[in-house]
This record gives sequence, structure tokens and C-alpha cells, in this order.
Amino acid sequence: MKNKKWVCVLLLLLIVLLFYANLIIGSVNIPADRVMAVLTGKSIERSAWIDIILYSRVPQAVTAMLSGAALAVSGLMLQILFQNPLAGPSILGITNGATLGAALVMMCFGGTLDQYAWWLPGGSLSVVVAAFVGALAVLSVIVYFSTKVKNNVLVLIIGMMVGYLVSSIIAILNSVANAENIQLFVVWGLGSFSGVSVKQLPFFSITVTLGLMLSLLLIKPLNILSLGERYASNLGIHINRTRVLILLCTGLLTAIVTAYCGPIGFIGLAVPHLARLVLKTADQQFLLPAVILSGAVVALLCNLLTAIPFRNGLLPLNAVTPMLGVPVIIYVIVNRKNLAQFN
Repeated sequence: MKNKKWVCVLLLLLIVLLFYANLIIGSVNIPADRVMAVLTGKSIERSAWIDIILYSRVPQAVTAMLSGAALAVSGLMLQILFQNPLAGPSILGITNGATLGAALVMMCFGGTLDQYAWWLPGGSLSVVVAAFVGALAVLSVIVYFSTKVKNNVLVLIIGMMVGYLVSSIIAILNSVANAENIQLFVVWGLGSFSGVSVKQLPFFSITVTLGLMLSLLLIKPLNILSLGERYASNLGIHINRTRVLILLCTGLLTAIVTAYCGPIGFIGLAVPHLARLVLKTADQQFLLPAVILSGAVVALLCNLLTAIPFRNGLLPLNAVTPMLGVPVIIYVIVNRKNLAQFN
């Protein structure tokens, strides 16, 4: 137990260090002491640095931290619900569903995440609601088929097929939308933690925090559910109610992150396995909090890698996440028998 607590302490320290590094490194390098001066309310010689830190980098770092935690815990809950190590928001098509909802608003109504027009049909609230409905619709389809097909691999394949179907609908929308809306959607689809402004940050933070709190309340049902639905039912767990709560939680977290940051891959799939490898346990009392912290660490690291200065600008987020996620997934697949004791 002591080792597991020390792992969580180490993850917290990594979050603090990476968060601070995200404020220092970017297209404009700002000295560490100047960053600290701004954070402590002191005046510095360059007022532009204050705007960069407070109105760009701090919201971006907070968004990365919360988004990573949200996607990671969503992946963990889906892996337990479907009893499949390869389940995740992107693999099962849930991210695609959220993307379709956002695409409908963006390309059909000229939707925007502009904080000044959140109440309009194409405003940021509409994008978020549409993404949530899209994610929940795909989740509902997958859950329905999971009751008909007992093989977890087949459920995974069905989820992938649903994802392909949704992608084809998005492609059709691309073909009929105007050039301006298509460009907006394409840029959004590259993925970025910079889409949440200072004014949008409270709504984003509160929504993600509520989803994370709900996931923590599900620790006990998740622990029992990991032993199998029949065993969980015999222990008095209400399977249908637990399934609905998991779906609502994962749908909300995936939708809010996708709406503001774009469809981000691999974090939700890889981080739960990374936490299992480090903790060597399947006890959700330790694993779920560790997954939340690990997701924040990985997302902050990915955001830092995109912000390393390049001549041609910043890297897209979805160009970085596979570099960290793919090796973990390949390792899990190759060593699945050795890891079975932790699942």
C-alpha cells in the first residue's frame, strides 16, 4: 500500500513540474523566474509575457491536465464495462460520435467555440451538447450489441465498424459544407488543448470535475464489475443502473473534451494500461485515482512536446499522442498473458 501511495505522490510531483514547464516552453520562451513572478502577482518588464502566461498558457495547461484525466478514466471504465483491454473512447467509436455531433453544428450551422456566442444555435454550448448526444448515441448502440454478442472481441469490432460508419457520415458532411466551415472543422480535428479560453475555462473545468467525481463514486461498483456481471449481480450490484452511470460519465467526459479539444486518440486507451503496469494492481481504489493522475501527466507531456519550437509552428496534438500511446498498446497485446493477473 505504501508503494502505491508513493506512486500517486510521484505523479502529483510530475504534474506540478510539467504544468510549470508548459508555462515556460512555447513558441516564445519565457524565463522561469519571470513566469514565477507573473504567477505570484509581481510586475515584469514585458507586459506581453503576462498576457501569454495568464491568457494562453495557463488555460492551455489546465485544459491539458483535465482532458488527460477525463479521457484516461473514460478508457478505464469502458475497459471494465466491456471486459476488453482494447476498449477506449477512440477505438469503440465514442470519440467519432462526439466528432459527428460537433461536425453537424460546425459545418451545418457554422458552429464555433467562440465564448461570445455560446447561446446561439452555432455557439459553443450547442457544440458541446451535440458532441454529448453523438457520444451517447454511439455508446447506446455499442451497449445494445454487447447484450446480443457475448464475445468481447466481436463487440470491439462492432464498435470499430460503428466508428467507420460515423466517419463516412462526417466525410459526406465535408463534401457538402462550405470551405470556411470545412477549414474550421479540419483545424479542430487536428487536436489542441488551446481551444479553451479564460472565459470558457470555468465551465470546462466544472463539467470535467463533476465527471471525475462521478467516476470516483463508482469505484466500488467498478471493482465488483471487473469480476464479471454475473458475480456482480449476485453481490447486489444493480447492473443496468451501473452501466447507465458509466455510460453517462464516459459520454460526458468524452464529449466535453472532444468538443473543445478535438478528437484526441490513444490517451484513453493507453493510460489505464500504463497505470496497471506501474501499480501492478486491479484494485480501483488505487488504480482509478492513479489513472486520473497519469492521464494528466501524459496530456501535459504531450502538450509540452507540441509546444517545442519549430520553424513551421507547433505540432498538432494528434501527431504526438500516438508516439506515446502506440508502444504501450503493442506491449499490452504482446504480453497480455503476463498482464492477465492485473486485469
